Amino acid sequence: MKKAIFITGCSSGIGLAAANYLKQCGFRVIAGCRKVDDINRLREQGFDTVKLDLDDTDSVEHAAKEVLALTNNRLYAIFNNAGYGVYGKLQTISRQQLEAQFSTNFFGLHQLTLCLLPAMIEQGEGRIIQTSSVMGIVSTPGRGAYAASKYAVEAWSDALRLELYGTGIKVSLIEPGPIQTQFSANVQQTDKQKKVTNPGIVKRFALGPEAVLPKLYHALTSPHPKLRYPVTFVTYAVGWLKRLLPGVLLDKILRQ
Repeated sequence: MKKAIFITGCSSGIGLAAANYLKQCGFRVIAGCRKVDDINRLREQGFDTVKLDLDDTDSVEHAAKEVLALTNNRLYAIFNNAGYGVYGKLQTISRQQLEAQFSTNFFGLHQLTLCLLPAMIEQGEGRIIQTSSVMGIVSTPGRGAYAASKYAVEAWSDALRLELYGTGIKVSLIEPGPIQTQFSANVQQTDKQKKVTNPGIVKRFALGPEAVLPKLYHALTSPHPKLRYPVTFVTYAVGWLKRLLPGVLLDKILRQ
């Protein structure tokens, strides 16, 4: 029997690449998308699909029930990949905008995972994988809201991993740096006159979404998956700088 994985955010980018790749690898992929057009497109390509809006508690609950019904309560893995960014100086971000950022990137992820987790615990094995970010390691000017949501995902995943010890369920984080997807085009900029963009040197290290796939496959199949999987040179470099440099010096670099 094929192992079933539910992937959120499959309309494009990392989620779509992961869905196609894992299907080729022999997994049964259930693709989650927010828009009906994307649902129909993926269904035509042979995927099981579930409509999911992480910002809507009813949608999350309904999607989880659909996933469990499709898999007959035999879900092996969740890839919590969906998310978006709110960019702008913190002074320009309202409470409502910050709540919306966390609703999709963190609260929806929490609710969805908790809805699916009991069935995974019952079968005694499984994988829970989150798409975090280099912004889950450091925060930079103009990206504070998005980084805060990813810091939350990192801390939440660490706690969940410890709480699930002995259940057979492993928890991993994938931490992409700059990836060539529609993410930047879909960012909600709070200051249209001073948009937050990646510096040129960062863009030079950007990789395609396929760079995530070997890390994702290892997290799904290895008897001993890693806790964190950095992707792109930028994430590796930032991780080392944070470990080695005094905070004041790191701040000086990040201000640039």
